[in-house]
Amino acid sequence: MRLLAFFFLTTLAFAQDTGPAKNDPSVPKDRDTILRIQIFLDKNLFGPGKLDGAIGEFTYKAVVNYNFAHGHSNLYDWSAVQAAAEQEVPVIFAAFKVREDLFKFINKDLPEDPAEQAEFPYMAYRSLSELVAERFHTDETFLAKMNPGKNIDTMKAGSVIIVPNIRSFKIEDVKPMQAFKEDKTLSTHTIVVDTTERMAAVYTSDEMMVAAFPITPGKPQFIPVGTWKVQTMMTTPSFRYDKQFLEEGVRGEEAHQLPPGPNSPIGIIWCGLSKSGIGLHGTALPRTIGRTRSAGCVRLANWDAIRLPSLIRPGSKVIVR
Repeated sequence: MRLLAFFFLTTLAFAQDTGPAKNDPSVPKDRDTILRIQIFLDKNLFGPGKLDGAIGEFTYKAVVNYNFAHGHSNLYDWSAVQAAAEQEVPVIFAAFKVREDLFKFINKDLPEDPAEQAEFPYMAYRSLSELVAERFHTDETFLAKMNPGKNIDTMKAGSVIIVPNIRSFKIEDVKPMQAFKEDKTLSTHTIVVDTTERMAAVYTSDEMMVAAFPITPGKPQFIPVGTWKVQTMMTTPSFRYDKQFLEEGVRGEEAHQLPPGPNSPIGIIWCGLSKSGIGLHGTALPRTIGRTRSAGCVRLANWDAIRLPSLIRPGSKVIVR
């Protein structure tokens, strides 16, 4: 079954990434070529992780999964992906002019302590660089490299920042409390969450892979292995922060209700499963996707999480392994 093949492909991809891939002549070495391929993969729903011009685990897996989904015989050959990227992404950098209205999504005084966060109306970005980095699917480190000598966090409206040439994740377009209903086609799709490979792949009803994104699974003892269904999908959720539940998987007596926003621990969208308390959701820390772990939920970068309603809907099957 094509749906099950995903697990073996990503395992092989990681093995190639740490071994033979280093000597594979089809794998590019220069930053701009790698960034072009990352942008291409991201645009085509095969998330390479953050756009940074470097070959890491998730970029390699994105190439393999893209090749698999498009029927290429050599799943580990980068040449076809590179050729397609050169056609589709002729320009890899863009100029972004900072707008005044974006500063309402920034609050440099947002505290780190959940008890204090609960007193705020919105979990905003803490800096302009954080907003721009997430907007263009990268991180603050690579953003700084693209803008040497500039202090992005002191910039005003009208300033210009160089960014990856990707369709932006626009926080201002995320509608508050938007619920997504069942869909005749999308609700028949299946999302397979591979907690070992830290990838989630979406398949159509005829088991064709159409997307794959990096994820952070829950802690091993809390991973809800099994087959579930998406029950709810809603943007800008508030979040009950329960330290004991996050660490031990047992609901505690003390908790804090955190407001919505991009810096919420569950990001800008929640997809609740038929397994109580478990969902697919965004994150406040996209650069840590694949590394840090919480309880039993599945985290995606906000720029990937916001695409879920165009791929799955309530009623979709969720296989967690």
